[in-house]
Amino acid sequence: MLTVRTRENCMYDQVSLGEVMLRLDPGEGRIRTARNFRAWEGGGEYNVARGLRKCFKLNTAIITAFADNDIGYLIEDLILQGGVDTRFVKWLPYDGIGRNARNGLNFTERGFGVRGAVGISDRANTAAAALKPGDIDWDYIFGTAGARWFHTGGIFAALSETTAQVAIDAAKAAKKHGTIVSYDLNYRPSLWKDIGGKAKAQEVNKEIAKYVDVMIGNEEDFTACLGLEIAGNSENLSALNLDGYKAMVNSAAAAYPNFKVIATTLREVHTATVNDWSAICLAEGKIYQGTQFPALEIQDRVGGGDSFASGLIYGLISGADYQTALNYGVCHGALAMTTPGDTTMASLKEVENLMKGAGARVQR
Repeated sequence: MLTVRTRENCMYDQVSLGEVMLRLDPGEGRIRTARNFRAWEGGGEYNVARGLRKCFKLNTAIITAFADNDIGYLIEDLILQGGVDTRFVKWLPYDGIGRNARNGLNFTERGFGVRGAVGISDRANTAAAALKPGDIDWDYIFGTAGARWFHTGGIFAALSETTAQVAIDAAKAAKKHGTIVSYDLNYRPSLWKDIGGKAKAQEVNKEIAKYVDVMIGNEEDFTACLGLEIAGNSENLSALNLDGYKAMVNSAAAAYPNFKVIATTLREVHTATVNDWSAICLAEGKIYQGTQFPALEIQDRVGGGDSFASGLIYGLISGADYQTALNYGVCHGALAMTTPGDTTMASLKEVENLMKGAGARVQR
């Protein structure tokens, strides 16, 4: 059972810890032939805070770091447009070339049909990766200011040796002050490759998992980060074939009894623009199946899992039952993938209408 702190004692409903990059999007074209890019802000942990603020109207903040230059100011301005508080951003001196601290770039093309989406990150030596223990006053954030919910994930933890410890320290402090901790495993092999690979990912994530209340991920995340295996042939798993997934979340619950909720997204990719989409969660010993979207048409899949997480968190923090909370996540994720960019453009009304079975007829 989740016991969420009351709003009366907290400045923030939710805070996220993670890197925010400048996403450069060639639209319907390819990175390799682009002459123009559209600029967005994005980052796995940040996307959750923005979704909770922009769609669900909660008071949120981002904890991150930027190099003190115009690219950093642009990312900050984009964050402010989304309504997320930036007072906990740490600004690092910029040396003119980014040798010591720079701002991350993420080139992302959406894919179409048989051509899959492509993401190329340029994020070495970023300001967020330079964050180290002692840089953030966690007792102020979770104690003096107060936060009801804290979210971070495996992308931030993988940025450097120091960010892994920052995530661990943050989760410990949140627990000390009674703040709910959620974590998205978000396994990215490219991030872990040069700092110890899958073995290092499991070492770090197993330590962080000790302090997590709500664990989120897909099947690759749970197997790669926590060493849990899916029973049977994973090639046959889909939104309609859940036995392996159910076994996986039950294994996670047995290994980590501190997990109050375990949620995994279900995605079967037919083409870059047509996916089956759903999710399940385990809470208080019962498995819940979310709304199913067979053959969901997708404009931009990046950030769909983050929007699922923000919808799930909204349901849980607002006191909804587990089935309703799960459906908030699935429906919000589905809507977010119908628009470009990492972050949601959906409204709470749209999410709730979709949960009720509303179709795609024109609204006049």
